[in-house]
Amino acid sequence: MTTFDNRERGFENKFALDQEQEFKAGARRNKLLGQWAAGLMGLQADNIDEYAKAVVKSDFELPGDDDVLRKVFEDLKGSGVAVSEGEVRMKMDELLAVARDQVKNGL
Repeated sequence: MTTFDNRERGFENKFALDQEQEFKAGARRNKLLGQWAAGLMGLQADNIDEYAKAVVKSDFELPGDDDVLRKVFEDLKGSGVAVSEGEVRMKMDELLAVARDQVKNGL
């Protein structure tokens, strides 16, 4: 193999690792978001985990984050929690940074 082939393979491996870590961070963010929302809705311990799993699953409905945002916002609104869509989006961004850090550090 040439040096160019080795570099190309290295870039491909790094890209694959980055994509895997981003997927894991997104799933972790959704779990954290579900736990946050469950707390706002006053759910009990067993139901918090169930709700967090439902939020993670909702991300597989459509590409992007809009399906997660819609689910959490509608659930919060339906539970009588006064929160705006912008606040939920900001919380998603905040938790994505936390999740990326956790994945990066192997937590």
